[in-house]
Amino acid sequence: MEFVHPVLNEIITAIGGHYSFTKEDKITHADREILYLIGFGAVDSSCCGFGGCIYALVPGYVIALHVGLSNDRGQLISLVEPVDELTYLSVAKVLKEKEGVIQVHFLTATGDKRVVF
Repeated sequence: MEFVHPVLNEIITAIGGHYSFTKEDKITHADREILYLIGFGAVDSSCCGFGGCIYALVPGYVIALHVGLSNDRGQLISLVEPVDELTYLSVAKVLKEKEGVIQVHFLTATGDKRVVF
């Protein structure tokens, strides 16, 4: 599946706050590399209060890194294979320990996100 890399450190404003991805890296699992990104989200313009968290987004196993450019912004494209559900907990554990994130989001083949707390 194609994964379009977000622009690092670009603030994306949403209705209740904003978010940004700040880091892109890889970890090795079962002799394969897994691509992940670290981001933060802040709820700071909501009528219901404020808060935030840091999280990881896991597109999947790297098949081919930075194989092309997408759209007029020139964002990088990589080919990835989604991580299977049986592997979610072990990968989430590694990322929580390594990066101190609270949540780990996994992309699926259909583009959905699965969250592991």
